[in-house]
Amino acid sequence: MSAKHTMLVAGAGGVVGAAAVEHFAGLPDWDVIAVSRRRPPELPEGVGHLALDLTDASACRAAGPRLAKVTHLMFAALFEQPDLIAGWRDPRQMAVNLAMLTHLLDTLEASAPGLRHLSLMQGTKAYGGHVEPAPVPCKERWPRHAHENFYWLQEDLLRERQPKAAWTFTVLRPQIVFGYAVSSPMNIVGAIGAYAAILREQGRPLDWPGGGRYVNGGSDSRLIAQAAEWAACHEIAANETYNVVNGDALLWHDLWGSVARHFGMPAGEPRPLNLTAGMPAHADTWRRIVARHGLRETTLDGLVGSSWQFTDRAFAFGIDDPPDSVLSGIKLRQHGFTGCIDTEDSLLHWLQRMQQRGLLPR
Repeated sequence: MSAKHTMLVAGAGGVVGAAAVEHFAGLPDWDVIAVSRRRPPELPEGVGHLALDLTDASACRAAGPRLAKVTHLMFAALFEQPDLIAGWRDPRQMAVNLAMLTHLLDTLEASAPGLRHLSLMQGTKAYGGHVEPAPVPCKERWPRHAHENFYWLQEDLLRERQPKAAWTFTVLRPQIVFGYAVSSPMNIVGAIGAYAAILREQGRPLDWPGGGRYVNGGSDSRLIAQAAEWAACHEIAANETYNVVNGDALLWHDLWGSVARHFGMPAGEPRPLNLTAGMPAHADTWRRIVARHGLRETTLDGLVGSSWQFTDRAFAFGIDDPPDSVLSGIKLRQHGFTGCIDTEDSLLHWLQRMQQRGLLPR
């Protein structure tokens, strides 16, 4: 008996995509196709993988026959510049991200007649928090913040085509995403884990490397996958936008002691450190950690990559009084989604998961 639905996860090697693949692969009546340039190191049994460069329009067209049964798309593919923060406002980055969605959508519209729903990932930058402090809490009903962003280019593409299509779409906006994927540009869990492991190897306490206290929020990648499933199956979500947040508040200072205890370390003092500039110098220490603990052969840069930059941003590095950043999760819950998760539990879960996978020392 064939599955009722086929979910195509674009960006299956990323933090959000990996969790989506795992979630939908565990559901009855769903087949899953994972799309990424390189095959992710871990794919659930039964998941098909399609190696595809979404920036290549001809390659996408050629993949059409393999995508004929797709009924749902979760578009979590993302192109980031090496300079992560500067790239957020770079015209080339915007053009590439629009092209990736356009090429895949063109292919699905031509080859997948059963396509019914698309989930499109956005994020906190939709509210302009990287440009200026955003009001608290951020709400989906607000007009677009007046800054250039590939989010708007991708969303406009869907809104332009949807009235003539048989499919609907839902925009999902998480905040700081907790999950894991090797060398993801925004894997804060991997960056925190590597930072803690290096300080422990050096016999140091877990110093707080960031700025002042401020209220933030987190989004477990498993919760995002659950929200994508809900949106795919409920008409109320058609062409809507939702913040997807864990449901509690995140203050890094108050969570830091839990991270220290998880690694068997004393919590240290606030010692601001630009992780992007300072942590690559510890590549040799990381090699010793890998050898000592029998971890998977991964370099520090290969594990964390530009996630140092994202973590500096999330920790509000060097800012004495950073602005609060809070997304309201009310609309999603009013529309019927009831999922939530404790942010402390979420972070510790993903640290433990990376330890179990041999990416971080226990």
